[in-house]
Amino acid sequence: MDEKIAEQPEGSQSVASHAPGGQPHVLVQFVKFGIVGVSNTALTFIVYTILLKGFGVWYLAASAVGFIVGATNGFILNRKWTFREHVGDALTPVRWGVVQGCGLGINELLLYLLVNDGGLDKLLAQAAATIVVTITTFVANRAWTFRVHPPVTLSGEEA
Repeated sequence: MDEKIAEQPEGSQSVASHAPGGQPHVLVQFVKFGIVGVSNTALTFIVYTILLKGFGVWYLAASAVGFIVGATNGFILNRKWTFREHVGDALTPVRWGVVQGCGLGINELLLYLLVNDGGLDKLLAQAAATIVVTITTFVANRAWTFRVHPPVTLSGEEA
């Protein structure tokens, strides 16, 4: 019996940017995730700074609102570009929400510890927390939210 591998989706990346097994190379995805992250971080910091400095909102609340704005931007851009090989299902937004919710929790905890226990400036503390959360959420999103299943193998005659 002949085994045939299903064709790659139209618009998929070249073989050179894929690891063995057809999954995009982790470095390529991490770079794309980082580029998207720049826009997320910009949005997060703009919202955070405006709420914190312009409106006097408590720094943890301002951070949470900024994080949600950045995370929403990230979901849209990562789904369409970074992890475009992922065929979404109804649970993709739920998985993204779980990962981002955990990321928000880590962000808030680090921000609190860095500001209250570490005496760091609130904007600098937010920057430090962002680095940790970016790496953590990339790993979780790649492994769970936007995981790519191996190519489907068809056995026997084509129908």
